[in-house]
Amino acid sequence: MTAYTVNCSILLTDLPLLDRPQAARNAGFEAVEFWWPFDSPTPPDADVAAFIQAIENAGVQLTGLNFAAGDMPAGDRGILSNPALTQAFRDNVSIAVGIAETLGTRAFNALYGNRIDGHSPAAQDDIATENLAYAARAADRIGATVLIEPVSGAPRYPLLTATDAIRVIDRVNEEHGATNVRLLADFYHLHVNGDDIAAAITDYGDRVGHVQIADAPGRGEPGTGEIPLRTYLEQLAARGYQGYVGLEYKATKPDTFEWLPRAARGATLQAQAETRI
Repeated sequence: MTAYTVNCSILLTDLPLLDRPQAARNAGFEAVEFWWPFDSPTPPDADVAAFIQAIENAGVQLTGLNFAAGDMPAGDRGILSNPALTQAFRDNVSIAVGIAETLGTRAFNALYGNRIDGHSPAAQDDIATENLAYAARAADRIGATVLIEPVSGAPRYPLLTATDAIRVIDRVNEEHGATNVRLLADFYHLHVNGDDIAAAITDYGDRVGHVQIADAPGRGEPGTGEIPLRTYLEQLAARGYQGYVGLEYKATKPDTFEWLPRAARGATLQAQAETRI
C-alpha cells in the first residue's frame, strides 16, 4: 500500500499553518511535509518550538522539510546558489536539522535558486555545490537525505528536468563525496517542463529520494488532469522506490481528499516495513 504524506504548505491553506497538521490527521493521514514554515531562515526559538509542538500534538510524522527558499510568493525558489546568502543558508541548515532531529524527519528539499543578476551561472553553480555539500554533511549527522528538485513555473530556475538535477547531484558527490543527495521527482513539474518521465524513472529511479504528485493542467488533485500518475508510481515502485508519496497539489474541490479512500490515507512506511517482514 502506498504511504502518503500531505504537503501542508500548499494544502489546507484555509487554516492557520500550525492547525494544518491536526487537520491532516483528522482527514486520516499520519504523515505531513512542509516547505520552510517561517518568514525568516533563522526564526525565533519560540516559533520553532511552536511548530514542533504542533506536529507532536497532532500525532503525525514530519517526513520532509524544505530549507529556506526566500520569498516564495514573490518568485524566489531557493537561496543556496546566491553567493550573498551563503551564511543565511548555512544558518538555516542548522535550524532545519535541529527540527528534523527532534521530530525524526529524514529528508530536506534544497531548492536550488533562480539565476540572479550580478553573478555568472558558473559562480552560482560553484557556491551551490559548496552549500549542498555543507547541507549534506549536516543531514548525514542524523541519517537524513538532501533532495534536489526540478521546478516549473519559475523562468530563471535552472533545473527543469531530472537530468538537470542529477548533474548537480553527481557534482556534489564527485567533488565532496556526498552520497546522501538524491532526486526529488515531482511528476507535475517534470510533466509541465516536458520531461520524459517514464524515461527518467528508467534512468534514475534508483536515485529518487522522494516523489511528489499533482495533476496537470492546473496542479490539482490526482485524476483532474492528464498525467498518468498511477502508472508512473507503479513504474517507480518497480525500480525499488519504497518512500512516501507527497501530495503537493492545489485543492480544487471542497473535499480535496475525496479521490483517496480514507482507508488508504493512514499507511506509513513503518507499517509497510512490518508487513514486508
